[in-house]
Amino acid sequence: MKLVYLVKGLPGHPLHPPLTDVTIGAYAFATVAAVLSKAGVADRGAASAWWLALVVALASTALTATTGFVDWIDLEWGSARWRTATLHMTAMLCASGVFLAAALVGHHAYVQQRVSTVGLVLTVVGFAVLALGGWLGGAVVFVHGTRVVGSSASVSPDSRRTR
Repeated sequence: MKLVYLVKGLPGHPLHPPLTDVTIGAYAFATVAAVLSKAGVADRGAASAWWLALVVALASTALTATTGFVDWIDLEWGSARWRTATLHMTAMLCASGVFLAAALVGHHAYVQQRVSTVGLVLTVVGFAVLALGGWLGGAVVFVHGTRVVGSSASVSPDSRRTR
């Protein structure tokens, strides 16, 4: 077993995509909880859930982004696949920044068991950017075939492309 498999996953089983499920799921839950809190549905409980879900998502973002970055490094720079992956990475970093701002700005409201209007707006904007980034990430795999075994576009964890 190669050490790189701990960061990249096995051939045909990349590590980045399943980690995105945790991160996107937590951000999606935070968005729903923020909306429900502002709508008055279980407002105190949903406000606590919103902020805690943001913290969980931000923590999982670190691992998800690291594995995605390691995959991105292996792409042929300047190619259509690389451009799409770079847009994906940019969108996801922007979304993470907006969610971080929501957590920081919203912490005071969280302590008061509510979601501030600014926290809600940042969370919804973050989710919109996250959805765009996810769509671009899907294109990296389903359009360009990145890390798909048997695809001519597959990037093996055993190989590094020259830049």
